[in-house]
Amino acid sequence: MADLKLSACIEMIFSNVPNFVDRIDLAAECGLPAFEFWGWHGKDLPAIRQRADAKGLTIAAMCCDASGALVDPSNTAAWIAAASESIEKGKEFGLPTMIVTTGNEMPIPREKQHAAIVAGLKGIAPKAEAAGITIVLEPLNIRTDHMGYYLSTSDEGFEIINEVGSPRVKLLFDIYHQQITEGDLTVRITRNIDLIGHFHCADVPGRHEPGTGEINYVNVFRAIAKTDYAGYIGLEFSPTADHREAMASTRQIAGV
Repeated sequence: MADLKLSACIEMIFSNVPNFVDRIDLAAECGLPAFEFWGWHGKDLPAIRQRADAKGLTIAAMCCDASGALVDPSNTAAWIAAASESIEKGKEFGLPTMIVTTGNEMPIPREKQHAAIVAGLKGIAPKAEAAGITIVLEPLNIRTDHMGYYLSTSDEGFEIINEVGSPRVKLLFDIYHQQITEGDLTVRITRNIDLIGHFHCADVPGRHEPGTGEINYVNVFRAIAKTDYAGYIGLEFSPTADHREAMASTRQIAGV
């Protein structure tokens, strides 16, 4: 059985607070053990680290700021070089997880793009292993939010993770995106839990907090809790009203 650990994505949660670092305080006040954010360039990383330490919060994840698209076979070396810089930055943070996206589909055969993703992740895997950071590859839905994006299905995502074959390269299973794209959430999660390194959650439709849409989050969270999953569940949604209330209701649904 897993103890569910929630992480507030402070790009969306508490986005009504102008000072980015102050959002960390609110995550702590809401009883969350961790927070996460997107790209690290342009952010005051020392201030983020200092505030996280002061509040006793873990920085659960941030995005890998890489160069160009992972799907581009001609860009693999440049992508690996830039991703290496992100891993070094994450190592300074003691970061457990770093999020990777593929980029948009190119006008070349999909198998070549698939192979380029595998090559890039294989290239970065030894650095991630040495740093103790898990790289998580994120599928996104292409019906509502990310038209043109290459990787939309968790099924292909899991194929890629298996081909890379590193314990430090896994999938980010975004419950919101995969409900739109595939459904069968609890089946896909429980069958592949060993290949999942991070979760994101939001409800469908609208990308709001759990309990506002069609996903039975009580059952989804329960299914995750029955596994040995030890990572975080990132709360990456736009609250419908008061952000604190959205945190409280989500914690109640998750049973934490």
